[in-house]
Amino acid sequence: MEGSSLPLLVLLVILQFSTCIVLSSADAPFHSQRNIEYIKSSCTSTTYPRLCYRSLSMYASKINTSPRLLVHAALNVTLKASKSTSRLMAKISRIHGLKPRVAAAMVDCTEVIGDSVDELRQSIGELGHIRSSNFALTISDIQTWVSAALTDEDTCTDGFAGKSMNGYAKTMVRKRILKIAHLTSNALALINNYASTQSSLP
Repeated sequence: MEGSSLPLLVLLVILQFSTCIVLSSADAPFHSQRNIEYIKSSCTSTTYPRLCYRSLSMYASKINTSPRLLVHAALNVTLKASKSTSRLMAKISRIHGLKPRVAAAMVDCTEVIGDSVDELRQSIGELGHIRSSNFALTISDIQTWVSAALTDEDTCTDGFAGKSMNGYAKTMVRKRILKIAHLTSNALALINNYASTQSSLP
C-alpha cells in the first residue's frame, strides 16, 4: 500500500507545481504584450519606426511602459552602435594604401564620432539625474547633446561624399554611420515625446 501511494504523492506534487507555474505565468503574456505594444506605439512617432522597434523590442521587459526607460534604452542602443562604429573606423584608418583624401576623411570622421559618443554618454548621465524639479532644464540639455551627436554623424557622412571617395572605406563607413544617425534620430524623437508628455502634466 505504501509503495503504491508514493508514486501517487509524487504525481500530486508535480501536478500542483505545474499548476503554480501556469498560474504564475498567466499574466506574463499580457504584460509582455502590453510592453511590446507600448514600444511599437511610441516608435510610430520616429522617422525610422521599423528600426526603432527592432532595436528596442528586446528590452520590453525593462522598459515596461516608462517613457524615461524607453529613452534610456534608445540612448544606450545608440551609444553601443556608435562605439562599435568608432572602433571599426579606427581599424580601417590604419589600412595601408588608402587614398590621402580617404585617410584624411577617416581621421576627421573618427574624431567627430568620438565627440558623438561623448555627447551620448553625457545625455545618459543626465537622464539618470532627471527629477520633476529639474526636468525642463535637464531635458533641454539632453536634447541639445543628442542633436549635437546627430550633427556630428551627418558631418562624418558628408566627408565621404564625391566619386573620388568610392570604395571599401566609403561603403563600410557610410553604412554604419547612417545606422547610428538613424538610431540617434529615433532617440531624439523619443526624447522630444518624453519632454512634451511631461510638460503637459499639471
